[in-house]
Amino acid sequence: MQKLMILGASYSQLPLYEAARQLGVSTVAASTPGEWPGFAVADESVYADITSPEAILKAAQEKEIDGIATCCLDAGVRALGYTCEQMGLIGPSAKSADISNDKFKMKEAFMAGGVRCARHICIHSLEELEEALEKLEFPVVLKAVDLMGSRGIFRCNTREETFFYYNKTMEATRKDYCLVEEFIEGQVLGCEAMIQNGRLLYCLPNNIEAFQSYVPTPIGHSVPYKKQNELGREVEDQVKLAIRAVGLDNCPVNCDLIEKNGKIYVIEITGRAGGTCLPEMVSIYYGINYYEAIVRLALGMDVQEMFRDKISGTANLSRTLLSDKDGIVKAIHNANKPAADIVDLSFNIVPGDEVHHYTNGRDRLGQVILRGESLAACEKRLEEILSKINIEFTV
Repeated sequence: MQKLMILGASYSQLPLYEAARQLGVSTVAASTPGEWPGFAVADESVYADITSPEAILKAAQEKEIDGIATCCLDAGVRALGYTCEQMGLIGPSAKSADISNDKFKMKEAFMAGGVRCARHICIHSLEELEEALEKLEFPVVLKAVDLMGSRGIFRCNTREETFFYYNKTMEATRKDYCLVEEFIEGQVLGCEAMIQNGRLLYCLPNNIEAFQSYVPTPIGHSVPYKKQNELGREVEDQVKLAIRAVGLDNCPVNCDLIEKNGKIYVIEITGRAGGTCLPEMVSIYYGINYYEAIVRLALGMDVQEMFRDKISGTANLSRTLLSDKDGIVKAIHNANKPAADIVDLSFNIVPGDEVHHYTNGRDRLGQVILRGESLAACEKRLEEILSKINIEFTV
């Protein structure tokens, strides 16, 4: 029986464990100690820091694994690439994984590879920030290079805001540097893809519903992409350039982009499947189990057949449930009845939990996933479903 190590054991990785089990693959859950649900479903478990390439390599060697995978989080990407390279496993190289896990290295690779992206400067101090602002145009964005979920990222419209948020960014990051880059005003979008042995198996642009926090933060995804006919080819071209620039191969791909005046700019790209229900979006659209594709890819199985001749697919959308205030949950009222078009309607909270007004992905309360005959039908149905959900807070 083949053995697959899965980095991460939270609810987001649970479908990977199930997909492996369905394929008859033994699983090893790797995560720091805690009441993570993945420990309960895995065949074996190891306590290890998934941000440490050396720790994961040691655990992988001890468990004699045949493959390694993750999804929905950036924390283990470097360790995954390092372990694949050291053990001769299928997956991204150590270099490409490192680049895709550091926004500065990634942007430098983009520039060298001809990828359309925002002008940026790496800074280590307030003095370097002062110099950078002489070269860039407002608004700008300060970015922690090593975090996900829009943490440590702040849009700044003035010099005063930039100096204030620089300290916030440096408090959040584990690095001694961050990025300041020009903010591109436009429509954000995303793209999921997968590459095996240098071949792009699929490329699926998606619409993003963004929450306006310090920067636009995705709280919803949907397909088909509304501008597929006009810009679908350019999205694919820029994603291919970004994949080549970073050197990604034998991995899922998650890419954030923005459209301005009919041109597509790449924000960032990484060698793992996206979070916020993106694997479910791919699964519904193509009529497959995308988590199974991730498992197969990590174990060197042919994945191309799963996507063959699937040019178009089923419209669907996902939406994160959030709160606009802080409080303690008193009750959750959900008047929606089970229906064929509701793929998932679930909550991450229970009465008694403390919740915060939404600023990033850590503040999510739950999720809705819908499928329908068209994107417009899904959007209309979402309004109805949300109107029947009420979360009551203690006074």
